[in-house]
Amino acid sequence: MASLVIDNIGSLVTNDESLGRGPLGLVEDASIVITDDVVEWIGPAGAIADRRIDADGACVLPGFVDSHTHLVFAGDRSAEFVARMAGQSYDGGGIRTTTDATRAASSDDLHALVAHRLAEAHRAGTTTVEIKSGYGLNVDDEARSLSIAGRYTDETTFLGAHLLPAEFDGRPDDYIDLVCGEMLRAATPEARWVDAFCETGAFDADQCRAVLDAGREAGLGLRLHGNQLGHGPGVQLAVECGCASVDHCTYLTDDDIAALAASDTVATFLPATDFSTRQPYPDARRVIDAGATVALASNCNPGSSYTTSISFCIALAVRDMHMTIDEAVQAVTLGGAAALRRDDVGRLTPGSAGHAVVLDAPTHHHLAYRPGVPLIRQTIGPLGES
Repeated sequence: MASLVIDNIGSLVTNDESLGRGPLGLVEDASIVITDDVVEWIGPAGAIADRRIDADGACVLPGFVDSHTHLVFAGDRSAEFVARMAGQSYDGGGIRTTTDATRAASSDDLHALVAHRLAEAHRAGTTTVEIKSGYGLNVDDEARSLSIAGRYTDETTFLGAHLLPAEFDGRPDDYIDLVCGEMLRAATPEARWVDAFCETGAFDADQCRAVLDAGREAGLGLRLHGNQLGHGPGVQLAVECGCASVDHCTYLTDDDIAALAASDTVATFLPATDFSTRQPYPDARRVIDAGATVALASNCNPGSSYTTSISFCIALAVRDMHMTIDEAVQAVTLGGAAALRRDDVGRLTPGSAGHAVVLDAPTHHHLAYRPGVPLIRQTIGPLGES
């Protein structure tokens, strides 16, 4: 059980007010000792361990928790992005293009693609990641996608109800029957969560409720895509069903916000998606001030958010969603952990996972202050094949 000390930390974000100053629990001139991937001790600079990383006055914060990604895919949709930047609207229909490419790809190729994206995310500070299926949309390819995702994370999500595949055109209820039956049975051994896309052009509230109910009965936790392209029933359905999170939340009514605030369902914002689709950014200020728990995630996917950079999401949230920098940092750490119902990540406290990010900057403020600059000097903690 070799120990590691990160020493000479100028500013340590613990996310525990009892350990330091303010909501982020900031500790100045600090050391943190990690043994066997668990935080053992936090205190003044100068601690000794078997191995030492000199932060040289830089900021250290918990590894980012990316609670919403679609990393198992093949193919390229850059032409779609170019068209959208020229004025074409986003409707989610390009998912079928990715489905065709993913079905055609070999398992070895998909493994290599996921590993490459995870390595990129790790360099950018992510240490915990959720990975969805949703580009197979048949029994065998959804099970295969989850099996591949499960090699790299325990946070796997079955998203068979992502979009209606071409072979079921005009028969959405028949497809939902397949998702809730044979497809779910094939997916359950490899999944921790079930998800559905509750949106015009995808699936309606009754269809999504059927998927969530079937997933719960199979022992899976619940998540939901909702309120991305317009006002709709997604947030209310997620709260009603007790989902751990409802993701996108671009269009929210006062009643939606009140429902979130009265529940433990996390509102997960995906600002890189709004950037890429030219949708309006949600007003996170309203949601936070109402008392709801919020998270930020990348939504890394080939069509509407092809980024693994959580730092980019932080900068967007601060600039365009009316979040403070402290709130945005908590949303990609504690918020992401809450969205995954985890209390071992998203913080640096004795007994928590020893997943940390060393910045090439003196404070966490630089994540928004210097947008686009690669400020992650070192990422400590696992992300990748287990």
